Amino acid sequence: MKPISLRAAAALAGCCTILLTSVPAAGGGGNEAASLAELQRQVRELRDIEAIKRVKHAYFRAIDSADLALLGSLLDPGVEVHFIGGDYEWRLQGRDEYVEAIGRNFNSEVIAQHNGHHPEITVLSETEAEGIWYLHDNFYNLSTRLFTTGSAFYHDRYRKVDGQWRIAATRYTRHYEIVTPLEDLPKVTVHYLGKHGRVVDRHCHTDALCRDAE
Repeated sequence: MKPISLRAAAALAGCCTILLTSVPAAGGGGNEAASLAELQRQVRELRDIEAIKRVKHAYFRAIDSADLALLGSLLDPGVEVHFIGGDYEWRLQGRDEYVEAIGRNFNSEVIAQHNGHHPEITVLSETEAEGIWYLHDNFYNLSTRLFTTGSAFYHDRYRKVDGQWRIAATRYTRHYEIVTPLEDLPKVTVHYLGKHGRVVDRHCHTDALCRDAE
Protein backbone atom coordinates (compact mmCIF):
# COMPACT_ATOMS: atom_id res chain seq x y z
CA MET A 1 0.00 0.00 0.00
CA LYS A 2 1.32 3.48 -0.90
CA PRO A 3 2.33 5.78 1.97
CA ILE A 4 0.00 8.66 2.71
CA SER A 5 1.06 12.29 2.73
CA LEU A 6 2.02 14.21 5.88
CA ARG A 7 -1.12 16.28 5.54
CA ALA A 8 -3.32 13.19 5.38
CA ALA A 9 -1.42 11.62 8.29
CA ALA A 10 -2.08 14.72 10.40
CA ALA A 11 -5.79 14.54 9.54
CA LEU A 12 -5.87 10.87 10.49
CA ALA A 13 -4.11 11.59 13.78
CA GLY A 14 -6.62 14.31 14.62
CA CYS A 15 -9.51 12.01 13.77
CA CYS A 16 -8.07 9.22 15.93
CA THR A 17 -7.47 11.57 18.88
CA ILE A 18 -11.04 12.86 18.84
CA LEU A 19 -12.58 9.44 18.56
CA LEU A 20 -10.33 7.73 21.09
CA THR A 21 -11.06 10.37 23.73
CA SER A 22 -14.75 9.64 23.26
CA VAL A 23 -14.39 5.87 23.71
CA PRO A 24 -15.89 4.85 27.07
CA ALA A 25 -13.82 3.16 29.76
CA ALA A 26 -13.39 -0.61 29.86
CA GLY A 27 -16.65 -2.36 30.49
CA GLY A 28 -18.56 -0.26 27.98
CA GLY A 29 -19.13 -3.36 25.90
CA GLY A 30 -21.18 -2.55 22.85
CA ASN A 31 -20.35 1.15 22.98
CA GLU A 32 -16.64 0.40 22.72
CA ALA A 33 -17.20 -1.86 19.73
CA ALA A 34 -19.37 0.74 18.03
CA SER A 35 -16.80 3.48 18.63
CA LEU A 36 -14.00 1.31 17.24
CA ALA A 37 -16.07 0.46 14.16
CA GLU A 38 -16.77 4.16 13.58
CA LEU A 39 -13.08 4.97 13.96
CA GLN A 40 -12.18 2.30 11.41
CA ARG A 41 -14.83 3.63 9.00
CA GLN A 42 -13.56 7.20 9.23
CA VAL A 43 -9.92 6.17 8.79
CA ARG A 44 -10.87 4.09 5.74
CA GLU A 45 -12.80 7.03 4.28
CA LEU A 46 -9.88 9.42 4.78
CA ARG A 47 -7.53 6.95 3.11
CA ASP A 48 -9.93 6.63 0.17
CA ILE A 49 -10.16 10.41 -0.20
CA GLU A 50 -6.37 10.68 -0.25
CA ALA A 51 -6.12 7.87 -2.82
CA ILE A 52 -8.69 9.59 -5.08
CA LYS A 53 -6.76 12.87 -4.87
CA ARG A 54 -3.61 11.03 -6.00
CA VAL A 55 -5.50 9.57 -8.96
CA LYS A 56 -6.69 13.01 -10.10
CA HIS A 57 -3.28 14.62 -9.59
CA ALA A 58 -1.72 11.86 -11.69
CA TYR A 59 -4.45 12.41 -14.30
CA PHE A 60 -3.42 16.02 -14.84
CA ARG A 61 0.24 14.99 -15.07
CA ALA A 62 -0.66 12.28 -17.57
CA ILE A 63 -2.55 14.54 -19.97
CA ASP A 64 -0.03 17.40 -19.91
CA SER A 65 2.86 15.02 -20.60
CA ALA A 66 0.87 12.77 -22.98
CA ASP A 67 1.73 9.79 -20.77
CA LEU A 68 -0.91 7.54 -22.30
CA ALA A 69 0.07 4.43 -20.34
CA LEU A 70 -0.33 6.31 -17.05
CA LEU A 71 -3.63 7.82 -18.18
CA GLY A 72 -5.01 4.42 -19.12
CA SER A 73 -4.15 3.04 -15.68
CA LEU A 74 -6.25 5.79 -14.03
CA LEU A 75 -9.43 5.22 -16.05
CA ASP A 76 -12.21 2.70 -15.66
CA PRO A 77 -12.59 0.64 -18.88
CA GLY A 78 -16.08 2.07 -19.38
CA VAL A 79 -15.26 5.68 -18.48
CA GLU A 80 -17.76 8.27 -19.75
CA VAL A 81 -16.42 11.67 -20.85
CA HIS A 82 -18.32 14.86 -21.69
CA PHE A 83 -16.48 18.19 -21.98
CA ILE A 84 -18.02 21.41 -23.33
CA GLY A 85 -15.94 24.47 -24.23
CA GLY A 86 -16.37 27.56 -26.36
CA ASP A 87 -15.95 25.81 -29.73
CA TYR A 88 -15.71 22.14 -28.80
CA GLU A 89 -17.70 19.30 -27.32
CA TRP A 90 -16.08 16.00 -26.45
CA ARG A 91 -18.35 12.98 -25.99
CA LEU A 92 -16.27 9.86 -25.47
CA GLN A 93 -17.16 6.38 -24.32
CA GLY A 94 -14.60 4.03 -22.86
CA ARG A 95 -10.94 4.13 -21.93
CA ASP A 96 -9.64 3.47 -25.45
CA GLU A 97 -11.47 6.47 -26.95
CA TYR A 98 -10.34 8.82 -24.21
CA VAL A 99 -6.70 7.75 -24.35
CA GLU A 100 -6.74 8.12 -28.14
CA ALA A 101 -8.29 11.60 -27.87
CA ILE A 102 -5.53 12.74 -25.52
CA GLY A 103 -2.87 11.25 -27.77
CA ARG A 104 -4.25 13.15 -30.78
CA ASN A 105 -4.82 16.49 -29.07
CA PHE A 106 -1.89 16.68 -26.68
CA ASN A 107 0.50 16.31 -29.56
CA SER A 108 3.91 17.59 -30.57
CA GLU A 109 2.52 20.97 -31.69
CA VAL A 110 0.92 22.04 -28.42
CA ILE A 111 1.95 23.21 -24.95
CA ALA A 112 -0.43 22.30 -22.15
CA GLN A 113 -0.81 23.14 -18.47
CA HIS A 114 -3.80 21.89 -16.46
CA ASN A 115 -4.06 22.42 -12.70
CA GLY A 116 -6.81 20.99 -10.49
CA HIS A 117 -7.60 22.74 -7.20
CA HIS A 118 -10.01 22.69 -4.26
CA PRO A 119 -11.10 19.04 -4.37
CA GLU A 120 -14.49 18.20 -2.87
CA ILE A 121 -14.53 14.41 -2.52
CA THR A 122 -17.55 12.49 -1.24
CA VAL A 123 -17.20 8.79 -0.53
CA LEU A 124 -20.54 7.12 -1.21
CA SER A 125 -19.58 3.56 -0.35
CA GLU A 126 -16.52 1.35 -0.12
CA THR A 127 -16.39 1.21 -3.94
CA GLU A 128 -18.09 4.43 -5.16
CA ALA A 129 -17.22 8.11 -4.78
CA GLU A 130 -17.73 11.44 -6.50
CA GLY A 131 -15.74 14.64 -6.65
CA ILE A 132 -15.60 18.23 -7.87
CA TRP A 133 -12.33 19.87 -8.95
CA TYR A 134 -11.66 23.49 -9.92
CA LEU A 135 -9.68 23.46 -13.18
CA HIS A 136 -7.45 26.22 -14.54
CA ASP A 137 -5.59 25.61 -17.78
CA ASN A 138 -3.33 27.19 -20.38
CA PHE A 139 -3.11 25.68 -23.86
CA TYR A 140 -0.94 26.85 -26.75
CA ASN A 141 -1.60 25.44 -30.21
CA LEU A 142 1.55 26.34 -32.11
CA SER A 143 0.12 25.07 -35.40
CA THR A 144 -3.10 27.12 -35.39
CA ARG A 145 -1.41 29.99 -33.48
CA LEU A 146 -4.03 30.14 -30.74
CA PHE A 147 -3.63 30.52 -26.98
CA THR A 148 -6.53 29.31 -24.82
CA THR A 149 -6.93 29.91 -21.09
CA GLY A 150 -9.88 29.41 -18.78
CA SER A 151 -11.45 27.45 -15.99
CA ALA A 152 -14.09 24.82 -15.37
CA PHE A 153 -15.46 22.61 -12.63
CA TYR A 154 -14.81 18.93 -13.17
CA HIS A 155 -17.57 16.64 -11.90
CA ASP A 156 -16.19 13.11 -11.54
CA ARG A 157 -17.37 9.69 -10.46
CA TYR A 158 -14.87 7.15 -9.16
CA ARG A 159 -15.03 3.37 -8.84
CA LYS A 160 -12.80 1.13 -6.75
CA VAL A 161 -11.99 -2.28 -8.25
CA ASP A 162 -9.43 -4.70 -6.79
CA GLY A 163 -8.30 -2.02 -4.33
CA GLN A 164 -7.64 0.61 -7.06
CA TRP A 165 -9.67 3.81 -7.45
CA ARG A 166 -10.23 4.84 -11.07
CA ILE A 167 -12.15 7.58 -12.86
CA ALA A 168 -15.49 6.14 -14.02
CA ALA A 169 -17.00 9.35 -15.43
CA THR A 170 -15.82 12.92 -15.90
CA ARG A 171 -17.51 16.03 -17.25
CA TYR A 172 -17.31 19.80 -17.27
CA THR A 173 -18.79 22.87 -18.91
CA ARG A 174 -16.42 25.80 -19.21
CA HIS A 175 -16.80 28.44 -16.49
CA TYR A 176 -14.95 30.91 -18.69
CA GLU A 177 -12.66 30.63 -21.70
CA ILE A 178 -10.49 33.16 -23.52
CA VAL A 179 -8.98 32.37 -26.94
CA THR A 180 -6.30 34.73 -28.23
CA PRO A 181 -4.74 34.58 -31.71
CA LEU A 182 -0.94 34.71 -31.66
CA GLU A 183 0.55 37.05 -34.22
CA ASP A 184 4.00 35.91 -33.15
CA LEU A 185 4.77 32.55 -31.61
CA PRO A 186 6.30 32.68 -28.14
CA LYS A 187 9.99 31.96 -27.75
CA VAL A 188 9.82 28.40 -26.43
CA THR A 189 13.08 27.26 -24.83
CA VAL A 190 11.77 23.93 -23.45
CA HIS A 191 8.98 21.91 -25.07
CA TYR A 192 8.30 18.50 -23.54
CA LEU A 193 5.43 17.57 -25.85
CA GLY A 194 7.54 18.66 -28.81
CA LYS A 195 9.74 15.67 -28.04
CA HIS A 196 7.28 13.23 -26.50
CA GLY A 197 3.90 14.10 -28.03
CA ARG A 198 2.45 12.37 -31.06
CA VAL A 199 3.13 13.81 -34.51
CA VAL A 200 -0.26 14.41 -36.20
CA ASP A 201 -1.39 15.46 -39.64
CA ARG A 202 -4.44 17.37 -38.39
CA HIS A 203 -5.90 18.67 -35.16
CA CYS A 204 -9.11 17.24 -33.67
CA HIS A 205 -9.89 19.91 -31.09
CA THR A 206 -13.59 20.30 -31.93
CA ASP A 207 -14.73 16.75 -31.18
CA ALA A 208 -11.48 15.08 -29.98
CA LEU A 209 -11.34 12.29 -32.58
CA CYS A 210 -11.76 14.19 -35.89
CA ARG A 211 -15.19 12.64 -36.40
CA ASP A 212 -16.41 16.03 -37.63
CA ALA A 213 -14.01 15.70 -40.58
CA GLU A 214 -15.14 12.21 -41.64
